[in-house]
Amino acid sequence: MKYHPITKWSIFLITIIFIISFSLISTHEGGIQISACSVLAKGKKTGPPQHAKAHGYRAKHTYRYYPSANAYYDVERKSYFYLEGNNWRVGVSLPDNLNVRLGNYVTIGMDSDKPYTSFEAHKRQYQ
Repeated sequence: MKYHPITKWSIFLITIIFIISFSLISTHEGGIQISACSVLAKGKKTGPPQHAKAHGYRAKHTYRYYPSANAYYDVERKSYFYLEGNNWRVGVSLPDNLNVRLGNYVTIGMDSDKPYTSFEAHKRQYQ
């Protein structure tokens, strides 16, 4: 029976494969986690494609803005924000004078729980 001697090159290659294999596997409190890294080309943009929303970004609040009544409706909390004089009010219903002239609305997603902070911009954009 003829034996093939193990060369230094093959030992080196097996060692490198072993090290790379175990660098991708890490344990965390008894569980095994496999990770991989990617190399990004210099100068290329990363992230989602142009037609997709940014990863991780979600509007925290959805409002219906009624331009004819200068009022907002918070879809999740089921409450209205409306301008009364110079002050903004919040309620589960609108006063009769505003309720009559609601008209069409525009859906707006915002991070703020106070939609009226962008009222001037919304007013210019949608009226």
